[in-house]
Amino acid sequence: MAPAQGRGVGVPARVGGAGGGTAVQVPELVSHMDYCPGNVVFQHGLPVGLIDFDLARPTTRLVDALNARYWWAPLLHPTDRDPALVEADVPALVAAFADAYGLSPKQRARLVPTALQRARNLHLTARAAAQADPVFLRFWEQGVKDRMPRAEQWWADNAAGVDACLRR
Repeated sequence: MAPAQGRGVGVPARVGGAGGGTAVQVPELVSHMDYCPGNVVFQHGLPVGLIDFDLARPTTRLVDALNARYWWAPLLHPTDRDPALVEADVPALVAAFADAYGLSPKQRARLVPTALQRARNLHLTARAAAQADPVFLRFWEQGVKDRMPRAEQWWADNAAGVDACLRR
């Protein structure tokens, strides 16, 4: 692909949904794309940095926002959440993050459909990674194979509530 105008050498002009959908989208930024708690450095209980940039790539602000929310809203079935977040009001947390991140009304309208597609894509990607890499196979066998379908179902069950909070 040709580089995008004004985006620098080597950045494709268009990328896939980067785990967030099937539509081809123009990247808006380069994102870390793996904000899991193990990749966040904390000092005195506050986040101060990120490590492990192997998944960093061009993406959109919307997919970046979803990626950050995956662990920190969290966009997981309550069974798979940190115990402190089992009872979290996830729709309200997603809306608060959308406010803080400055998501436009158009981005807010695309968030839930993109999240539903992303949940399906993550399951397929995780399965493929487990078949190709022993490290990912270990993650798969230690629970990812069970967590991914639950996350998909959580989204199916809660999409309308998240969407309603985003449109208030």
